Amino acid sequence: MTAKPIFVGGTSSNAGKSWMTTAICAWLTRKGIRVAPFKAQNMSNHSYPCRAGGEIGRAQVAQAEACGLEPETAMNPILLKPNGNGTSQVIVNGRVWKTLPARGYYDHFEELLTHVLAAYEDLSRRFDVIVIEGAGSVSELNLRAFDLVNLGLVTRIRAPWVLVADIERGGVFASVLGTVSLLTTEERSLFRGFMINKFRGDMSLFDEGRRLLESRSGAPCLGVFPYADDLRVDAEDSLALDRRPKSPAPPGASIAILEFPRLSNGTDFRLLQWSDWIATPRDRSYDFVILPGSKDTLSDLAWMRDRGLDVWVRDQHRRGATVIGICGGFQMMGESIHDPHGLESARGSATGLGLLPAETILAAEKTTKLRRATMAEDVSFSAYEIHLGLTTCRQPLPPFARLDDGALDGVRIDRLIGTYLHGALEDPQVCSALFGISVEAGSGKGAEHDALADWFERYAQEPEAWLG
Repeated sequence: MTAKPIFVGGTSSNAGKSWMTTAICAWLTRKGIRVAPFKAQNMSNHSYPCRAGGEIGRAQVAQAEACGLEPETAMNPILLKPNGNGTSQVIVNGRVWKTLPARGYYDHFEELLTHVLAAYEDLSRRFDVIVIEGAGSVSELNLRAFDLVNLGLVTRIRAPWVLVADIERGGVFASVLGTVSLLTTEERSLFRGFMINKFRGDMSLFDEGRRLLESRSGAPCLGVFPYADDLRVDAEDSLALDRRPKSPAPPGASIAILEFPRLSNGTDFRLLQWSDWIATPRDRSYDFVILPGSKDTLSDLAWMRDRGLDVWVRDQHRRGATVIGICGGFQMMGESIHDPHGLESARGSATGLGLLPAETILAAEKTTKLRRATMAEDVSFSAYEIHLGLTTCRQPLPPFARLDDGALDGVRIDRLIGTYLHGALEDPQVCSALFGISVEAGSGKGAEHDALADWFERYAQEPEAWLG
């Protein structure tokens, strides 16, 4: 027996596909159905290591958690991690496969499609329903011949599908009707209807709009869903990250986070709701400055220098700020970084910020591990590593944390902290120890999944019918 599929496509990037997919997964799981998420191809520098090995996109991790499942590479067989120079690192079944430009990627379409279908069939044999997320817009006509993640996949596996449109950004009529008008006969035969997402205000004001869309598209509206500020789902990529401060900075804990162009794993900062994300120097003093992870450490280091942020960070440290570097940010804090094999970029080597007596060499073997770690304050937490680099110090320095296998991670000295552990700052006890304040953990993921299921159940129109 094979699973029933349902495909969630979008009129654009950031329309809410990941959010809707996660909500459907949570709702079906609550009904006792064995459900798994799937996204054939993801483009994101926000990834996470699976316990069994390999890395996948962070959105599929959130969806697996909503299903009560351990994330696995079959849920996201292809992950593209942009390098920022027109190329992407291609992760296939969790492992680094090649680094390719866009045109070179399409040259491997047939081989990649084989991996996608094998991963889908593997999940389909083990679950009752597979909730499939598309990528970007389903109507990229110039890419139709190479489509293995949107309607090309839908027609290959004969999956019923729904369309998500974002009303907040405007143009919802054109985006829905334009998308429907571009469907082939086969794509239209599998189309079940559209959903309007991110509505703010009195939803009755859209009643006429809903009727117009149904009349002109010939398809039913499957729900108008309000913007849910109180719910959180891991962002798929940097585009979806909300960087606006949600509250005033607590006394003694003002934070600036550098907004790297090639930022990776921005989910590290979900608890730091009062932080300022900055791309240029600001004429004020902060208590903490955070250098986040980067997909291309040397290029983001050059970006810092071009904007004078390297001088600004050192000046902030001299004025009393604690500088925290995570993964690529940790590497930047040292004296030098070397990429002798061009693994991330063709820049070769660069001088670091010189805050730590350390050198980093990027190696071909990628580290992807889940970790348990303990800080000096006896705070134990879960984290993960995803990096190419090996950082060594010229002299022994106190570590940031001791790992579960006895190894030491990073550096923690007076107002300087460096670590390879993504996810450390997602633990409220770690944040409290570092920032000297109480940090709220939120309602917990189980409660968030229940709230998402409630949101979907309340606003979806007869979902039992179109979910099969």
